[in-house]
Amino acid sequence: MDLRRSHFSCLPAVPPKKRRDLVRALTLAVMSAAALLALLSTNEARAEFTVCNQTLDVVNLAVGQKVDNADQTDGWWTIGANQCVNVIREELTNRYIYIYATDVFGHATLTGSTEMCIDRRRFSIRGIDECWQRGHIAAQFLEVDTLEQVRWTFFLTGSNP
Repeated sequence: MDLRRSHFSCLPAVPPKKRRDLVRALTLAVMSAAALLALLSTNEARAEFTVCNQTLDVVNLAVGQKVDNADQTDGWWTIGANQCVNVIREELTNRYIYIYATDVFGHATLTGSTEMCIDRRRFSIRGIDECWQRGHIAAQFLEVDTLEQVRWTFFLTGSNP
């Protein structure tokens, strides 16, 4: 028995050149499907709230939002000049996100009118009331209206309020 032919015994007789062309076409189709699947799965991992620093300075960023019906602040993300950082990786469920930024010396470079808590080092703080009494620092966060979108990018410029 010729083992080379046994693999294709259920297929009609196909000349070797057409068989090669068929194998190439099938290989190309499988590779294209794999590339498409990889592209689609990459989109699922993208960030949902991104901050892009369009200034010439490095900034440190803190973010506030509602988490499980409680206000929470988290920090710090360091964002280089003309770079972006993904700060919230899930689809946004809150219309309002709050951000606060400082320069490398700790001086506020982006502030707003919503008081929330921060710390000098990396932090995750539940609650925004009585910051000082709880051992934290009170800071004025800028309210960002995401218009109830599930993804949002905020561009930090030298002219932000």
